[in-house]
Amino acid sequence: QVQLVESGGGLVQAGGSLRLSCRASGRTFSIYGMAWFRQAPGKEREFVAAISWIGGNTNYADSVKGRFTISRDYAKNTMYLEMNSLKPEDTAVYYCAASTGTVVGGVTAREYDYWGQGTQVTVSS
Repeated sequence: QVQLVESGGGLVQAGGSLRLSCRASGRTFSIYGMAWFRQAPGKEREFVAAISWIGGNTNYADSVKGRFTISRDYAKNTMYLEMNSLKPEDTAVYYCAASTGTVVGGVTAREYDYWGQGTQVTVSS
């Protein structure tokens, strides 16, 4: 089992920045990849960014490319999402996810085995 705990959400004005963290515990040696997803009210959960746990390769949704940066600190078992130039449409609950499969960088929720509880990000206009 892998446990994931997010932190860092909050309320920010448009154009501002936030950094989300996701700390993994438990069988972290089984993690191949991690990702951030988000879900706005009334919408489906959508992919934001992913990172391979060992190599650090990344991929992003087009909607956040150039504004968000995903990273991880392997020694701390922690993944981050640096969010800059935030827009009201970025408002959502942000979830971190971990995959124990051999495919990394997946963009669909079903490719991930473990999920955090979510952290609210609200961007005011």
